[in-house]
Amino acid sequence: MTSLQVLNLSGNKLTGLVPQPLLERSRDRSLLLSIEGNPDLCYREDSCQKKKKKKYVIPIIVATSATFVVLVLLALLCASKRRHSKARKGPSVAPRGEHGSHLLSSIDSESQQFTSSEIVSMTNGFEKEIGRGGFGTVFHGWLKDGRQVAVKMLSKLSSQGEKEFRAEVLTLVRVHHRNLVPLLGYCDEKKNLALVYEYMAHGCLVDHLKGKESDCNSLIWSARMRIALEAAQGLEYLHSGCKPPIVHRDVKTANILLNQNLEAKIADFGLSKAFTNEDHSHISTNTVAGTPGYLDPAYQLTSQLNEKSDVYSFGVVLLELITGKPPAFGDTEKIHIASWVHQTVLESGDMSSIADPNLQGEYDQNSIWKAVEIAMSCASASPAQRPTMSQVVIELKECQNLSVVPVEYRFGTEDAAIEMIPLPSDSMTVVTAR
Repeated sequence: MTSLQVLNLSGNKLTGLVPQPLLERSRDRSLLLSIEGNPDLCYREDSCQKKKKKKYVIPIIVATSATFVVLVLLALLCASKRRHSKARKGPSVAPRGEHGSHLLSSIDSESQQFTSSEIVSMTNGFEKEIGRGGFGTVFHGWLKDGRQVAVKMLSKLSSQGEKEFRAEVLTLVRVHHRNLVPLLGYCDEKKNLALVYEYMAHGCLVDHLKGKESDCNSLIWSARMRIALEAAQGLEYLHSGCKPPIVHRDVKTANILLNQNLEAKIADFGLSKAFTNEDHSHISTNTVAGTPGYLDPAYQLTSQLNEKSDVYSFGVVLLELITGKPPAFGDTEKIHIASWVHQTVLESGDMSSIADPNLQGEYDQNSIWKAVEIAMSCASASPAQRPTMSQVVIELKECQNLSVVPVEYRFGTEDAAIEMIPLPSDSMTVVTAR
């Protein structure tokens, strides 16, 4: 090494500390030393330590920053999922406050909120009563834009009123269908709770069937089938078009309203229930609620509710449209309408024996046969044998255009026999009858 006069180490990407003897010979000019192009070479030990620190600090800063960014993105993603989940479940309701109900304070909907003074004004001081039920009294009213409305006021004597008020609003703010009565607004001011609906000029279906309305005879056969189809479409939407599905739980002719054009819309969602379990198999309830005669026998026995419970109730409604009779009737012993139809048709084989006399025989034989078949399949004692409302809608559309004459009463055949559950008077007692 002592005879070495030139050492060119340029551009070799060398690292570490330059040996001290080489540096000393370079200084006394006994060695021409070239080390350019080696940024990681150090002349002194302290400079090497600084470079090492710099070499490790930068990657640590980069890794920490990247981790922070990933955590922020994950937090935003979780928050977004929670918002979407809440939107699917429907609006939430704030608890009752000390100075007012505020049941609807967290609801974000298109429904208008009215003050109690506005409710008094639109009903002209509650001048015209047009209905009464378990929830309270319904009054006729006018909005400022000229639209007629029905205002349902919560009765102060109703023990379940506030609970049903809450359930009805929560349901109606998330459902929108032409065969469901729309909620236009509400009042949630201290002890004044009110729901404001679109006014249905022809009232409820039951009044037309019982002859309370002077134009009862206007419900000809084709009108009845159209009303049945429209009500079925409303239920189909609740069962298949809503996520999660909704069970109305109180389907009856009193809760099917008719507008100026006799178009049917389902009303009264105070008892409705939405599925909470993921498989949507059933809803367990603490009490059986509904209206005697329309209640699903399987639901009465098990307290387990599902869409087929509404299907059963709709079957009873359809039988009412066909026969004009109430769900249960008889002077000494009550008989259910489905049992009566089954027995009567099997004995006589004649549709005129069960058809509503108000129809005066003006109906298509093929259509009424088909309608009875649909109604009886809906009113089957076994939920598994009942059709879905989607299937009912299809069948009712066929019923309106049926042209093939049936050769037998198919409910009397062995493969489609209907087993009816007896309905003694004590079995028809339920918690809520509206």
